Amino acid sequence: MSTRRVCFQLQVKPGLIPEYTRRHAAVWPEMLQALKSSGWSNYSLFVRTDGLLIGYFETDNLPEAQARMAATDVNARWQNEMSGFFEDLDGAPDTGFLQLTEVFNLEDQLASAAAVLTQTNSKGD
Repeated sequence: MSTRRVCFQLQVKPGLIPEYTRRHAAVWPEMLQALKSSGWSNYSLFVRTDGLLIGYFETDNLPEAQARMAATDVNARWQNEMSGFFEDLDGAPDTGFLQLTEVFNLEDQLASAAAVLTQTNSKGD
């Protein structure tokens, strides 16, 4: 199964950005391990000064990774603590985010270009 890149958007309440940032500077070790063992990898969060939050992670299967996290006690505690940080949230932060559509990936396009070049060169032989 191939790795899927997931990018999402949430809106942090602007007045809570410093506290949100502080909490993510030292995420509970149990939460970090649960994310990793549930299939979330290369996970990053980015926040703008107005509270726009963009998250990115990679997983083999998003619904399965979310279900594995939902089955952990630490996730329920973490989501409960984090839910108050967001505006217009429909559900828990880890499921209520707005998923963005990927329109470009450098590595994918380089691989495609290399495959076309290889195919073109092999036809010329």
